[in-house]
Amino acid sequence: MPPARPLSLVTGASAGIGTAFARELAARGHDLVLVARRVERLEALAAELRERHGGAVAVLPCDLADPAAPDRLCGELERRGLAVDWLVNNAGYGVPGSFVANAWRTHADFLQVLLAAPTELAWRLLPAMRARGYGRIVNVASLAGFVPGSAGHTLYAAAKAYLVKFSQSLALENRAAGVNVCALCPGFTWSEFHDVTGTRAKMDRLPRFMWLTAEEVARQGVAAVERGKVVHVTGRVNRAIKALAELLPDRLALALSARESKRYRQLEE
Repeated sequence: MPPARPLSLVTGASAGIGTAFARELAARGHDLVLVARRVERLEALAAELRERHGGAVAVLPCDLADPAAPDRLCGELERRGLAVDWLVNNAGYGVPGSFVANAWRTHADFLQVLLAAPTELAWRLLPAMRARGYGRIVNVASLAGFVPGSAGHTLYAAAKAYLVKFSQSLALENRAAGVNVCALCPGFTWSEFHDVTGTRAKMDRLPRFMWLTAEEVARQGVAAVERGKVVHVTGRVNRAIKALAELLPDRLALALSARESKRYRQLEE
């Protein structure tokens, strides 16, 4: 049985889907641990959630690009006596430009945030969830994990595909112990993601029916992991794109990806 007030840890909680997850879980009666780099945003969100829902909200500023961050974060949770029931691995971003156009340090930080950190946080928090017989892990992946990789965001699709496969294995290993694991795979989502990568003007050319709000993505993610769904692609349009990508021959799918990359990605060398 879930606790009366589950405790949810949300990474990347200062904006976009992370903020939406925090609000959705608080509205469902969860206490929260908010994790991100931008302290002011976290404090403002925490104050909002305490006032609106009355739960406990802890703010733990953390830069997950630091390889030591997951260990420190879990150590602070233990020091405060906080037992995490829900882990939402949401922190992430994109690196625009070709692979060789960016410094290795840029790529290393990206891999640390999108691959190593969520993997380590799951490894550190899972044993206690299993011992209590209850837990939920949502790994925010992407529709990009199912379609051919695109030029201009070289590591993004690869990282998201990893999160999908990782979630599937974790789900199989932990379901009998009462821990549900879900890879949440949104498509285009209204957030500051494309503003940060400098592709907003290009992405705004896409038709509006292809976009979902961060709030809708979070609602679907919470519902999916509660149902025990292992992989959830948000929205009918995105599910149709996934199905089409799986049916197309690789050569044709890559050709389509190359064409779209020129329209919507930054390809500077």
